[in-house]
Amino acid sequence: MPRVLVIDDQSDVRTMIALVLRINHFEIIEAATATAALKSFEDASFDLAIVDIFLQGANGSDLISTMREQVPDLPIVAISGMTALDFLSKSPELADVVCLQKPFRPNDLMRAIDAAREAVRPVAGAAVGVAL
Repeated sequence: MPRVLVIDDQSDVRTMIALVLRINHFEIIEAATATAALKSFEDASFDLAIVDIFLQGANGSDLISTMREQVPDLPIVAISGMTALDFLSKSPELADVVCLQKPFRPNDLMRAIDAAREAVRPVAGAAVGVAL
């Protein structure tokens, strides 16, 4: 069962995301703050993170960068109800972060998760240590 870290300072948003993901057979760990998220991230491994960009008292894009320093190929869905998230794609290390605007429907969330997982998947047939 894939483990997902859901980071949002709004409990109703975390609850909705967790409900949708549990129905779709994901294990969920919730965090309301960047500090709690980093603690969970250090204590366990995750297959995906869903990160609110505008966390109370923290910057979600900084949190994403910190997580990516530790796990460069972590699939991430960035969510926000405040602004378009196009600025994330301008940072090369965050170009494969999938952005989702709040409010969103369960189907939108699942499509974003699939896209995030696909975005970091190694290219099939990539030559690693193969001599030509």
